[in-house]
Amino acid sequence: MRGLFSPKSVYPMLDKERLNNLSDDIWKGAIKLRGKFKAKDYPLVILPMIMIRRIECVLEVKRALFRQDILKKTPDISLENLDIRVGLMEASLPFYNTSRWTLKKILKESSSQVYSHFSDYLSKFSPNLSEIIEKFNYHAVVKQVDKANRLDSIIELVVDKDFSPERISNIEMGYVYEELLQRFSQDDAKDTGEHFTPREIIRIMVDLMEIDFDPATATQAISIYDPACGTGGMLSVAKEHLMDKAKSEYEQKQVADLVLLNGQELLDQNYAVCKADMIIKGEADAKITSGNSLIPHIASVSDDGDRHAGHQFDYMISNPPFGVNWSEYKEDALRLATSRYKWGTPDVGDGALLFLLTMIEKMKPAAQGGSKIAVLFNGSPLSNGDALQGESEIRRHILQNDLLDTIVMMPDQMFYNTGIYTYIWLLNNNKPKHKRGKVLILNARDQFEKEPKSFGNKRNRITEQHRQWIDAQFAAWQANAACKVFKTSEFAFHKVKVVFWQTDEHAQPMWITETFDVQLNNGNVQKRFELYGDMTLYLTVDCRVGGAERDTHHSEDVDAGAGGTVGIATLHPPYVRLMDLHYDGSKPFDTLVAEYIKQTVAGYAEQPLKDIKKALKDWKLEATYHHRHYIVDNEYIPFDDMADDKAAYINAFLAREIEHPIISWEEYAQLGYEILPNKYFYQYQEPTPSDQLIEQFWALEKQAEQLLQDIKEL
Repeated sequence: MRGLFSPKSVYPMLDKERLNNLSDDIWKGAIKLRGKFKAKDYPLVILPMIMIRRIECVLEVKRALFRQDILKKTPDISLENLDIRVGLMEASLPFYNTSRWTLKKILKESSSQVYSHFSDYLSKFSPNLSEIIEKFNYHAVVKQVDKANRLDSIIELVVDKDFSPERISNIEMGYVYEELLQRFSQDDAKDTGEHFTPREIIRIMVDLMEIDFDPATATQAISIYDPACGTGGMLSVAKEHLMDKAKSEYEQKQVADLVLLNGQELLDQNYAVCKADMIIKGEADAKITSGNSLIPHIASVSDDGDRHAGHQFDYMISNPPFGVNWSEYKEDALRLATSRYKWGTPDVGDGALLFLLTMIEKMKPAAQGGSKIAVLFNGSPLSNGDALQGESEIRRHILQNDLLDTIVMMPDQMFYNTGIYTYIWLLNNNKPKHKRGKVLILNARDQFEKEPKSFGNKRNRITEQHRQWIDAQFAAWQANAACKVFKTSEFAFHKVKVVFWQTDEHAQPMWITETFDVQLNNGNVQKRFELYGDMTLYLTVDCRVGGAERDTHHSEDVDAGAGGTVGIATLHPPYVRLMDLHYDGSKPFDTLVAEYIKQTVAGYAEQPLKDIKKALKDWKLEATYHHRHYIVDNEYIPFDDMADDKAAYINAFLAREIEHPIISWEEYAQLGYEILPNKYFYQYQEPTPSDQLIEQFWALEKQAEQLLQDIKEL
């Protein structure tokens, strides 16, 4: 049996006041749990009860219709037989309850029997609903509620509410859940607000995918997938959008039969809500699974993983959680490092791009028609990560494989729980010829109007007029004031490590003295000389041998030959000597020091240089050194695919951007990729002149004085 209510959908603006009132009513009733449960645990009690009542509302309508039909045909039937017949007919539905109970009947019975009757009621749901109730772990929760003597009051909270889909749509129910989760989970805010996307944004995402399905002529099924489906809003709206195109019952049936919904959800309560709503709407073929779609579903992984692995889908749509931390299951996710995530993995603090890679893996080959993806992100996936880091590498492969079609910049304050800007990414592995090798950035930041009444942080909304404007810009796919078209290579950049000399305000070389921070040996000293070209080392040498005391010398200068000049100064015991060594690279470092020791330290004049150099290995050497001041920095240079000579192009860029003499530069092994929509549409505005600011200040001052005077006169 397909659909338990009319499949024809409409898209009215949400009645925020009505939904707020409903949420307020439920919240006030939930206060009855105070003292027995923590507020963050209220959802475990309240949300399943709402779902059960929602299911019961549908069954009540069907039972009434069954009774009416039976009585028309058999008006003299007994009440007992009537109930039996209704029960048999109900069992033919996609879901049912074989007990004799309803929530109202349970409350009418003895108050001492509420728990036993309600438990019987829960246990008699059809298997598909029983699985949902198990996901809520509701039998155990109900037992706790009963021990707290609150079960009857929680049933009373919903027993008279009309939660039927005809009155409250799936998307509206999502907003109610969102409001309740926000209130219930104030102490755990990171878990709130991840699940529900404004209906108007979903509509835009569905429009931009340009789903190729004509219900009048379709003969093949199409599949739609969401790896983070929440309560199912995106999947539901996608199918409703196609249902709107149906002009007859036949076409409606085509949509119902041939548009197949697939999704996975990690959070049990959201999965249960989504699964229940799919069942209620008659989506018998919808494959909604529970688990973590970012990890493999294999025996060696303890948690449920991707239940859709190996499947491919025609269309994919999702709003993954913003900034989801995946450190807890990193080890399991990295089992896919050589397959799904072979392009790279993002930082553990934000796993959004893992969802995109999961969808990309499920794209059909272009030879089979390809696939389209619409995914909603915050700004992080656009530019997080440097060259060679995971996020940049993922973007590089997406762009080099020409998968990215369009990015739409959405208005802020569109979401219930956050006011941030968001971006719709559209991917297509079978792009039409005029889009190949290119990406459209569409700026829709101004396409909104204010909500008549705020709903959480949602203060803006997109009207039909705004939606049509976005559709028209996307369809045209041409550069204009609101749209910019880029070659995929224009998002690439060279990351170059540059070493250059620092100069002072007179453009003269700057010098610096710093600790020689690596081992003092020939190789390390020579490397530093090769870098600086000239340097003086200030050495401290403890030249005691076996604890024997040597003669000390007064400060003097000694000619060290080609090695430069050295100076010696007497220190107090333990006989540490100082020397200044001007190093020019003509002799090895240890030779110069040994020559100095031989010429200046009593008892070493007759020692062969080789023995002194050998003894140096047992002596304590420390040094600071004076050299020209240099800076090591990274330069990010736009990639130019028209540059014939890359080295000359980079040299020219560095010469323009760096005013100091360049010692060396080295390019990183791979191009970096980033997308910066705000930069592309930035328009410089002259600051307000200071005289105007002063005038505005004095005008405000006069207004403040007048307000104070008015207050005094009251």
